[in-house]
Amino acid sequence: MSFRDYIKKLEKKRNLIRIKKPVSKNLEASAIINELKDKPVLFENIKESNFKVSANIFATKQLIADYFGVSVQELLEKMLYAIENPSEPKLVKNAPCQEVELPIDLDKLPILFHCEKDGGNYISSGVCIITDKEYGQNVDFHRCMQISKNKFSVRVVEGRHFDIFLKKNKDMPVAVCIGNSPNVLLAAATSVNLGQNELCIANSLEELNVVKAKTFDALIPADCEFVLEGIIRENERHTEGPFVDLTETYDIVRDEPVLEIKKITCRRDAIWQALLPGGLEHKILMGMPREPTIFKKVKDAGINCLDVSLTPGGCSWLHAVVKINKKEENDGKKTVYAAFEGHKSCKHVFVVDDDIDIYDPNCIEWALATRFQADSDLIILKNQKGSSLDPSADPKTSLTTKCGFDLTKPLLVKGKNFEKAEYPKTNLKYFLD
Repeated sequence: MSFRDYIKKLEKKRNLIRIKKPVSKNLEASAIINELKDKPVLFENIKESNFKVSANIFATKQLIADYFGVSVQELLEKMLYAIENPSEPKLVKNAPCQEVELPIDLDKLPILFHCEKDGGNYISSGVCIITDKEYGQNVDFHRCMQISKNKFSVRVVEGRHFDIFLKKNKDMPVAVCIGNSPNVLLAAATSVNLGQNELCIANSLEELNVVKAKTFDALIPADCEFVLEGIIRENERHTEGPFVDLTETYDIVRDEPVLEIKKITCRRDAIWQALLPGGLEHKILMGMPREPTIFKKVKDAGINCLDVSLTPGGCSWLHAVVKINKKEENDGKKTVYAAFEGHKSCKHVFVVDDDIDIYDPNCIEWALATRFQADSDLIILKNQKGSSLDPSADPKTSLTTKCGFDLTKPLLVKGKNFEKAEYPKTNLKYFLD
């Protein structure tokens, strides 16, 4: 199912808000997206562009689960299977994403200006695809700040595969793909070994057609809405930022490589995919791919792991809640260390028993209140490499202090009861009627 097919499905279910009044790409669109929280929206009339804009299409796990036709609880298992069993997508000759060629004028595209202090108009949903003769293809998210009618300044995080490729090759062709289905979006946010093509993970999540890019030897999602192809140059630099990051705080301004656009193609009646920086959709798409990596590490440590959630309150990045079936007294603490191995940017890990609903913050807080003693159940790890997204970490080294909270009840109970009482149930509707 393509990005636009799911929009149609949402509309049939009456889960899509259509906005027909004229909306500006400068602050107005992002304000509406933010006010709607997790409600999918389609803007039919963008003042500065002839293209429609859609957002919040995958803003909750439930929306993504509905797309794949599974339950929320089955998403983790589905992601884990795809990561461990990548498969080659199907190559096609003719693709919807190349139906129309547009003149190279970025001002004509509905690239949103999100917040007042932003450095410029930003592509925040762009899946960037590059290739290397030795390592093959890399697929990843990189925000792109428009600096002219044909150029972007691209945030390239040091040490990531994109950065390794760029330092090795200096000038590289790039395809920025916009308007993707969640199999591509989740795969692009997944950390894989150098040389592994993330689109193979996408294909295992859901069958994917790919097509050759127009200007270089790369395979791109055939059903995406827009493709911007160009050359990124390591030695040509421009300031990038400020920009609102995952933590809903402004990232710093840096000098970043410049991407010059050489070709723009799109689908007929293409729909631009907006992604509100720091919004729920941003958090979901960033955090979900880390849950299976935590799950696997906890399993590998010999723990019966049941579920993992990167919580929205923790920016879907810095806080992980891990549900286990505790068999040994130190299982909770072992889980903490394993979880940090599974997601190295994580800052706080909460380990809970199998009777706790990890999607209910009140349940987690209840476990903290009734099953936790700081002098014995708190693990503190100082001077750890954390996330560059954490504003409280060292700005140069990203060093931080990490904490693990063992909120599991003891296996041998001495004089206390850690079980939650079960209240009787009734048919309330019968009595109220």
